[in-house]
Amino acid sequence: MATIISNKTVKPACLNDDMASNTDVLGTLDVLTHHTVTPTHLSKHNHPIVGDRVIEGDGTSQEAWQNWSGLQNMPRLNIATNFPAHQRVCIFAPHPDDEVLGCGGLLQQLAANGNPILLVHVTNGTQSHPDSQIYPPKALDVIRPQESVAALEALGISHQVKVIFMDLTDGNVFAQKEQFKRQLIAMIQPDDILVTPFIHDGHPDHEATGQVVAAFAEQHRLTCYQILIWAWHWAKPADNRIPWHYANRVDLSAKQLQRKAQAITCFTSQITVDESTGNPPILSPQAIARISQPWEVYLYEPTP
Repeated sequence: MATIISNKTVKPACLNDDMASNTDVLGTLDVLTHHTVTPTHLSKHNHPIVGDRVIEGDGTSQEAWQNWSGLQNMPRLNIATNFPAHQRVCIFAPHPDDEVLGCGGLLQQLAANGNPILLVHVTNGTQSHPDSQIYPPKALDVIRPQESVAALEALGISHQVKVIFMDLTDGNVFAQKEQFKRQLIAMIQPDDILVTPFIHDGHPDHEATGQVVAAFAEQHRLTCYQILIWAWHWAKPADNRIPWHYANRVDLSAKQLQRKAQAITCFTSQITVDESTGNPPILSPQAIARISQPWEVYLYEPTP
C-alpha cells in the first residue's frame, strides 16, 4: 500500500480525465520514505565543485544537438539485451523531476520490458526557490514529491515503480556522501542495474549523486549507466569534457516522447514563474526543448 505524501488528494493539472480516471494519483506508488530535499542553479565560472561546467544563460540550443552527426551515428541500446527483464533497474534522481528529464523514455521502455524499477529520490528539491513565499522549503517538501508521482502517472508506469526518498539535504549532497553510501549498502541488490546522472553533469547535486553511485557500482561490479541532463546545457556537440566513446542512444517512439512531454508539465513548480519573487522558471523553455528530444543518451563504461 502506498504511503500518501499529503493528506490532500489533488488531481494534477498535467493529467487529463482519461489518464487520471482509474487511479488515485497520490496513491499509486509504493513510497517507502519521505522528507526533505532539493536542487540549486549555480552560474559562477570556475565553481569549486563543477568547475567550468556551469549552468548559465540559454545554453546550447536544441537545434545544435539535433544537427550533430555524432548523435546520428551513436550506437543504440537494446532494452531487452542491456536490461534483462529479471533484473531490477535503480534510477537515481538528485531531485524530483530528474527521473523524467533524463530517463522519461527509458522508464517507459523498462516498464514495457517488465523490469522491476526502483526510483530513488536523493533529495526532495526543497531549495529550488530561495526567498519564495509561494514555494518555501516546507511546501516544496510536499509539492515536489507529489509532482513526481503525477509525472509517473502521466508516463503510464506508476503502478510498476517503487519509490524511495533518501532525504538528503538539497544543494548539499556532496557533504553527505558517507550517508549516501550507507543508504546504498542497505538498498542495492547484487544483480541491480544502476542509472545515475553523469559524474560531470554540471549541477553539484547531480555530480555528487553520479560520483557516489558510479563508485559504488565499480566497487561492487554492478552495471551502471550515466545519464546526461544538465550537460546538454553547458556542453557543445563533440565536447571533449564528455566521453562520447562510451555513449549510447535510447530512441523514443512518438508516443513515448508525447508521454514524456506530458510528464514534464506535471512539474508545475519548476516550469512556471514564481510570482512572489519574479524569478523565471527553473526549467526554461530552452531547457525543456533540449531535453524533449526523440532520444536519450546514456554513458556506459564496461567493467574490466
